[in-house]
Amino acid sequence: MCGIIGYAGHRPAVPVCIEGLRRLEYRGYDSAGVAFVEAGGLRIIKQKGKIAELEKDIAASGNVMQAMTGIAHTRWATHGEPNQVNAHPHVDDSGKLAMVHNGIIENFGSLRQMLQSEGHNFVSETDTEVLLKLISREKNGEKSVSKAISKALQQAEGAYAIVLVDADRPGEIWAARKHSPLVMGLGTGENFLASDIPAFLPYTREVVFIEDGELVHISANSWKVMDAVTLEPVAKEVHTITWDVQAAQKGGYKHFMLKEIFEQPRVIRDCLTGRLDTKEKCVRLPELDTLEVPKRLVIVACGTSYHAGLWGKYLFETWARIPCEVDIASEFRYRDPILCEGDLVLSISQSGETADTLAGMRLAREQGIPVLGLCNVVGSTVSRESDAVLYTQAGPEISVASTKAMCSQLTMLMTMALYWGQKSGSINAQIMQQAVDGLHNLPEALDDALPAMRETARTISRKYADSRSFLYLGRGPNYPLSMEGALKLKEISYIHAEGYAAGEMKHGPIALIDPHFPSFAIALDDDLFPKVKSNLIEVQARGGKIVALTNSGLDLDVDDAWILPRAWGPLSAFMILPALQLFAYETADYLGKDVDQPRNLAKSVTVE
Repeated sequence: MCGIIGYAGHRPAVPVCIEGLRRLEYRGYDSAGVAFVEAGGLRIIKQKGKIAELEKDIAASGNVMQAMTGIAHTRWATHGEPNQVNAHPHVDDSGKLAMVHNGIIENFGSLRQMLQSEGHNFVSETDTEVLLKLISREKNGEKSVSKAISKALQQAEGAYAIVLVDADRPGEIWAARKHSPLVMGLGTGENFLASDIPAFLPYTREVVFIEDGELVHISANSWKVMDAVTLEPVAKEVHTITWDVQAAQKGGYKHFMLKEIFEQPRVIRDCLTGRLDTKEKCVRLPELDTLEVPKRLVIVACGTSYHAGLWGKYLFETWARIPCEVDIASEFRYRDPILCEGDLVLSISQSGETADTLAGMRLAREQGIPVLGLCNVVGSTVSRESDAVLYTQAGPEISVASTKAMCSQLTMLMTMALYWGQKSGSINAQIMQQAVDGLHNLPEALDDALPAMRETARTISRKYADSRSFLYLGRGPNYPLSMEGALKLKEISYIHAEGYAAGEMKHGPIALIDPHFPSFAIALDDDLFPKVKSNLIEVQARGGKIVALTNSGLDLDVDDAWILPRAWGPLSAFMILPALQLFAYETADYLGKDVDQPRNLAKSVTVE
């Protein structure tokens, strides 16, 4: 996710803003920029790449120490390539307003067309510039900047945290949020706005948390929070932060991995923004509109992304009736795969730079087969070399062990299956309605469930942390999730674990079962529950201990029954996945392992 810092006070604003951006670098970004108000008016300096590149431009631009008001931004690209033009801050036609923005404006296309018809010109590909020029349009008829922002935001759909300065009102900053984080820091003779607390923590520990639908107006010596529609004042509580900077970067969590597990409700919401139509009960993926529904889908991926692809296979075949094959990219690239006209290769990679996955893509393209990319990083090699690309909008993932990235991949795979199902007419209206409504309500349901999940994970992990090996069992779409659970445990705790299709246990692994070799089963209330239960009885007959993710009311007698909230159909995966992640996390943390940087592993495997 992008980083924002805004400052109004008695210090030179540019150094404060650049220092704030540096403390937000852990969030990941591809460009950076700063806007500041000085005696001569508004100045904008921005650059592609790291903050060091921005600092070179600042140093070459002359004296910047007179400005006491400024805003700055590190951008993780969502609309438009990572380049200087698309970098924030953006400026309006008058050259008086500058704005930075996190989030996605869903209806930016229609707003852009409206503004262009009125004579507004655009220099970037971003939704941010559209929103800024909408605010500028409203300001032409309003003396109040707050009213202009309010009117514009009532026309915008989607998620945002915006921070804005006006050259005609030096010393003042405006901000607003909806579904994107924004906090205010209160100092003596200075006030701050930021996307995260670390940006201003060295200057103040007094914080006001801005909520959805609120608009903020600050200066060096005053601050006001208003309802973004009515502009009526909103009473706010001031909180005192006791974390240090490192803990604040992690949002108070002990590790980035834990923080990223708890970010999954937001990730799902961001991933669905602009793609889920709850009124029409359909999915909109304009990125796929130019592609035919494939006659066969070949998924190429590695590691966690491979497990996501295996899970998606069930939905593509059930809902869209598309035959689907899933290949490990390092194997796919070294065999002679038979690819035919009508096939589509789906390349899944969080970073968009995975070497084996890229090689598999190129092999397909050499045979004239179109490639669809599913990745998280705008401008990555996967996105550049694909015929079409879907971005998962998960934001930067710092921990080496992937968590929220897989969550975003599952979300996108589900929406793709729904999209192709509705396009081909192979999915019935009732399933579509249940899926759309379920996805819409999923972020809130998961957000409510996560704290209790963590407590259960902590309790159960202590009982099994001395195990040497684990067997993970699942059936149907839960089989690839069992593989992912085993991968997470061995990645960060170094306990050997294997994920197995539960029905295959009798074909070998059952020989390993004894009282010191526990099994971790996925046994939810679905059509396959009786079969999974039979497999678990076989484990118990050989003295094996069992942890089972299950639902209330089921006839299941195991050593540790971990009750998960019920979810409709495939949405149960979004309850299973964080439980598996939290069990691995709590085990590794209890054993004192380096959770975020496990030995021998890299975040992105860019070499063979």
